[in-house]
This record gives sequence, structure tokens and C-alpha cells, in this order.
Amino acid sequence: MNKSIIFTIIYIIGIIVGALFLDIWGSEVSLIKNVAVFIWTIIFLITLFYTDKNEKK
Repeated sequence: MNKSIIFTIIYIIGIIVGALFLDIWGSEVSLIKNVAVFIWTIIFLITLFYTDKNEKK
């Protein structure tokens, strides 16, 4: 299994956990929850970039 697929699965699980337990898509979302989602997505994109870069070598 590619590392990028593993990281994608981890990202999806994190989004589902955030949706169910942190109520990210609720009507009252705080700034902290909003920033947490953006940070989670940024970490995911950086991880995908470096795994694809290292797999091409």
C-alpha cells in the first residue's frame, strides 16, 4: 500500500471524527475548531507533497 493512500485514509478518518465528535459542521463553530480543520488539511497536503516527492526518487 502506498504511503499516500495510508495518509489519505488517516485524513478521512480524522475528518469523520471531527464531524461526529467535535461537531465541526454544526451551527455554532468556534474559531478554534475552524483553525483546527485548516491545520489538519494543511498537514495533509504537506504530507502528500513530500510522500509523492520521495516516491518519485
